Amino acid sequence: MIEEQEVRRRRRRRTPAEIQQIVSEFKSSELTQKEFCRRQGLTLSTLGRYLSQVRASSEASNRGLVAVEFAVKTGGAEASGGCGLSVSVASGRRIVVEAGFDAATLQRLVQVLERM
Repeated sequence: MIEEQEVRRRRRRRTPAEIQQIVSEFKSSELTQKEFCRRQGLTLSTLGRYLSQVRASSEASNRGLVAVEFAVKTGGAEASGGCGLSVSVASGRRIVVEAGFDAATLQRLVQVLERM
């Protein structure tokens, strides 16, 4: 008697670029996760894992060094006799430090933000 064995093809692992492409397609599709997966032949858990991987990768890359752009205000620092600074981050948060701000307070603020 010959037993029939079901041979399941193992899908090769997707590269990080392929995963990013799938996530980008999903985000631009305006479909629900369920509908997108049905159309693409993916399981919900696979898409969920890809979304988590891309999110984690994005968050990790946002912790590194970034380019800084300096802007000069005309009539600002010279007219007021001092200067301050303003930091805007990708999330839309903004920190403004006016001239004469206490350095110790700024240091405590930065320490709190680094723990977030």
